[in-house]
Amino acid sequence: MGVIRVHEFTTVDGVVDAPMWTVDYGFPDDLAASIGGITAPAGGILLGRTTFEMFAPAWSTRTAEDDEGAPFFNDTTKYVVSSTLTDAESVWRNSTTVGGYDTERIRELKADRDLYVSGSATLVRALVADGLVDELHLYVYPLSVGEGIRLFPEGTAQKLSLLGVEALSNGVAHLTYGPA
Repeated sequence: MGVIRVHEFTTVDGVVDAPMWTVDYGFPDDLAASIGGITAPAGGILLGRTTFEMFAPAWSTRTAEDDEGAPFFNDTTKYVVSSTLTDAESVWRNSTTVGGYDTERIRELKADRDLYVSGSATLVRALVADGLVDELHLYVYPLSVGEGIRLFPEGTAQKLSLLGVEALSNGVAHLTYGPA
């Protein structure tokens, strides 16, 4: 059975919306290594439609010379959870649409490969609620932005178990959670 690892950039007030606020903190080597440790075992990338549509134009034209993460994002098979997107491959190579959210379909994908998820807050909420996330990696930036999409909106109850804590050189805390 594979593992689903989720990576989210978040603020201390829980906002995960288009994280442009990360730019001010740079992308130091220890952050790159930490994220590399999450992506390295992945045999597939699982994305919600909105994140897929944001990532495709940003990553599809990048090369390893532009960004060392480009080969992973471009060469790894991407599975897009969407009931409206019909042809992911025409948007970004190595991409396929798996239909709307279906717990059993996700379990089938996870059965023989590790999956990496980035962003995709709506998808991640469902995966966590259904017990499908094995590792939830939160990179908590030391600022509050006051508004935006939150991973767990008000009224959401979710119990998790702390698996690890890492302080990064740019002031970001990497918190890893698993199922309670």
